[in-house]
Amino acid sequence: MHYFTKKAFLPVLAGNPYIDQIHVLDNSLSEIIKQLKQINFDYVIDLHHNLRTTIVKTRLNILAFSFNKLNIEKWLLVNMRINRLPNVHIVDRYLETTKVFDINNDGKGLDYFIDPKDEIGINDLPATHQNGYAGFVIGAKHSTKRLPRTKIVSIVQKLKLPVIMMGGKEDFEDGEFIQQQVGELCYNACGKYNLGQSASLVKKANVVITHDTGLMHIASAFHKKIISIWGNTIPEFGMYPYLPHSDSQIIEVKGLKCRPCSKIGYKACPKGHFKCMNEINEEKVVALAKEMF
Repeated sequence: MHYFTKKAFLPVLAGNPYIDQIHVLDNSLSEIIKQLKQINFDYVIDLHHNLRTTIVKTRLNILAFSFNKLNIEKWLLVNMRINRLPNVHIVDRYLETTKVFDINNDGKGLDYFIDPKDEIGINDLPATHQNGYAGFVIGAKHSTKRLPRTKIVSIVQKLKLPVIMMGGKEDFEDGEFIQQQVGELCYNACGKYNLGQSASLVKKANVVITHDTGLMHIASAFHKKIISIWGNTIPEFGMYPYLPHSDSQIIEVKGLKCRPCSKIGYKACPKGHFKCMNEINEEKVVALAKEMF
C-alpha cells in the first residue's frame, strides 16, 4: 500500500508501519505522476476527490474508487438548512470506498504512531504539570472554529488545574496571553513542539479540551477523554471524535439559525456576534473537565 499526500502532511504518516511507501507532492504534480506511473499500481483509492486527484487518476488510467464528499448535501445544510447528510462518521464513509475489497472495520478506532525521538518525558515538563494536566488545544485553522482567547482564560482560571496549551507557531501569542493571565498552572506549549511531540503531550494528558482540529483526531486515536468545542462547524458534518474514550463530550450552542455558516470556517463571524463561541457554556466545560481529570 502506497500513500500520496502533500509534503505538509508527511509527519502524520511517517511512522505508520502499515504504509509501504509514501509519495510526497512538493512542487511538480507532473513529475510525481511520472514516478507513480513507473510503479504499475493495481488500483487507486481516492479519499480526497478533487481536481488534483482527478488528474492523477486520469493520467494513471487504472481502476479507481473515489470518496463521495457529499458537497451538495453540505451546501443544502449550510445554505438552506436542509439536512440530508447521513448520520455516519467520515471514517466509516472513507471505508465505504474500499467495500469492493471486502475490508471490515476492526472497531478499534484510529491509529497514530509517535516516533520514539518525539516522545516527551513527563520530567521534561514544568514541575507543576508532572503529576497530571489537562491539554487545551487552543488553535484551529479558521478563527470561527476557535474560542476567543479571553473566554479560554476564563475557563482555565475556573478549572484551577494544571493546563498545557497546545497549538502551532501561529497560536504562540495567544498562548502567551493566556499564560500571563492565568499564571504558573498554565504552560504555553504552542509552537514549541513538532506534531509528534504535540501528539505525545496529548497522549499523556488526563483530559483534552479541543476545538474541531487535527489534534482532536489524534486525541481520539489515543482514546482520550475529549471535550470538543464546536463553533461555526457542526458534528453533523461527520468529523467529530471517532471512537474516543466513552466519557467524551461534545459542547456546542444549539438552535442558532446562522449555524453552520460554512462547512470549513471564516476569519471572522459573518454576522459579527460570534454567538456560536461566545455563548459556549463555560461552567459546563469546567465541570466536565474536572470530573474527567
